[in-house]
Amino acid sequence: MERWYMSVIALLLIGFVIIAGCTTTLPANESGLEETDTTSVYIVGIDGDYAPYSYIDRDGNPAGFDVESIEWIADEMGFQVKIQPVEWNRIIPALLEKEIDMIYSGMSITDERRELVGFSKPYWTANQSIAVRNESGIAIDDIMEGKAVIGTERGSTAAAWIEDTLVYTGKMPAENLALYGNISLAINALEEEHVDAVIFDLPVLKEAILERPLMIVGILKTSERYGIAVRKGDAELLETLNEGLDRLMDSPEWQELIEKYKLA
Repeated sequence: MERWYMSVIALLLIGFVIIAGCTTTLPANESGLEETDTTSVYIVGIDGDYAPYSYIDRDGNPAGFDVESIEWIADEMGFQVKIQPVEWNRIIPALLEKEIDMIYSGMSITDERRELVGFSKPYWTANQSIAVRNESGIAIDDIMEGKAVIGTERGSTAAAWIEDTLVYTGKMPAENLALYGNISLAINALEEEHVDAVIFDLPVLKEAILERPLMIVGILKTSERYGIAVRKGDAELLETLNEGLDRLMDSPEWQELIEKYKLA
């Protein structure tokens, strides 16, 4: 009787080990995508200093128009997301190196970027703008004539516009362009008189100069279209994101987000 009883216990223990070995979580695959038993988890790269589109709030949590948008899309389309701040100048390399699965952070769709990544349908349009110190007397004509030292974020379309429009045309010496790791550093440089002006996306620049002795003196009609960037070849993910964008923009949530982040 005792030997029979011990045999049963041994069989039960073996069965438990076999069952336990079948319930492990799947590791991240080669695409950078993580998977659970039933739900895909995508890592979303953002600029953590790009309010109102994407930023880290006072509690250390990702927030913003784009962050809430991708969270809504993920819930609607049946996947999960992890938000990962990445320095803007290396956010495309991070995507290509599979550290992240997409970029959803006010990224302008440009021909140069299309050579490297795929883009969703556009979800927003924005212009560049110019900020100066309140009492500086600098006007938009000074900018267009290349008479000012201009700061902006490294790797941004604002930097590309300054180079193409002012530096490469000979209107402004190259040393008059000051590049910074993020927009906050550029704004600090403006306030501390290291640069004469800052050029950047209008909604972001308006947010960045709040409660500072700075003002917007001009808008550059660049009409840049924002899209979600993915690796080329991620056709299934791109299709899912496009459908998610369609559903979001057709829902009441879209207008609520626009009003919440004062983008209207």
